[in-house]
Amino acid sequence: MEFEFWWLLAFPLFFVLGWLAARVDIRQVVTESRALPNSYFRGLNFLLNEQPDKAIEAFLEVVKLEPETIDLHFALGGLFRRRGELDRAIRMHENLLEREGLAEEQRLRAMSELGQDYLKAGLLDRAEQVFTRLLKTQQHGLARTYLLEIYVQEKDWQKAIDAAHILEKDTSKPLNADIAHFHCELALLESARGNAEAAVAQLQQALSINRQSVRANLMAGDLDAAAGRHEAAIADWRLVETQSAAHMALVVDRVLGSYRLLGRLDEGVQWLRALYARQPSPDVFNALYLAVAEIEGATAASQLAREELRRNPSLRTLDRLLEAELVNAEPEMRELLQVEKTLVASHSQRMMRYQCGSCGFKAKQFFWRCPACGRWDSFDPERSEGEA
Repeated sequence: MEFEFWWLLAFPLFFVLGWLAARVDIRQVVTESRALPNSYFRGLNFLLNEQPDKAIEAFLEVVKLEPETIDLHFALGGLFRRRGELDRAIRMHENLLEREGLAEEQRLRAMSELGQDYLKAGLLDRAEQVFTRLLKTQQHGLARTYLLEIYVQEKDWQKAIDAAHILEKDTSKPLNADIAHFHCELALLESARGNAEAAVAQLQQALSINRQSVRANLMAGDLDAAAGRHEAAIADWRLVETQSAAHMALVVDRVLGSYRLLGRLDEGVQWLRALYARQPSPDVFNALYLAVAEIEGATAASQLAREELRRNPSLRTLDRLLEAELVNAEPEMRELLQVEKTLVASHSQRMMRYQCGSCGFKAKQFFWRCPACGRWDSFDPERSEGEA
């Protein structure tokens, strides 16, 4: 291929065209920046200096001077909601909806933002009305997500089940674990009303939707035990190990209780020793310690606690060791041991907490749904000795 000399003339031409384009862009940016109020730049400066309160006031001044700044309205409304200033967020989004000439896409976005304001403010009826209206729009996916959250907060579990099934089809996102929990909640309601058969039916529904529903098997065992069917209860509870070995921490006391009522506690201890070998967790150890102390005596329980303390040192295990040592302690040592045990037990009880793996919320009792962030199955079934 031969070199064409006219290309030499083209290079300067391309350079000049590029320079002209850059000049046009620069002039456009300068013109647009001059058109913005000084308050806008003050607001940006406050944000950069981490002064959000002053930034908000500056941006509010921009909104007053330039009411057409739609995106800034949305940004401020969202910022107010995140900061918990829900009255201001609601007013901001209501004002947007009242504006004439608002594009349809912006109107739907304003409705969605307003619904989220209502939801965070606990105005569930208003939020439900807004998101129900959005079901027939392009915002239907988001609307169904928030409607499901509303039904859960209202504890309207049948509506939550129906909404979750539709949302699964719309988004292809599996919600079977959540739906199983909704059926478990309905089972709780039926059980409280004395409708044991209806409760069992709801638990069967939960397991048909999610075979890994630990909660459904645990509740099925509770219903069997309440009806005196302890063999069936033990079978239900022992199934939990095949679903989640960690959740056996919630089950061991129940299993031993039924074995005790059947007069076969020794069989329960044998099963628990095997479980502890497979799942050496603090709660499983605690149940085993109490059972061994009951059947085999303080000496065997003390030996068990010493072995556990060497393997997994913890205040809780130390408390159990001191408890066992007290039984056979000499009179002159008993008072000192009692003081030590009281101190260790008090500190251990303050520290033992269940914790949400999603938001870090700590609680003395186990929750299937975190009271703080609302996530299902986010609590570790094992209590930990964290900070008090």
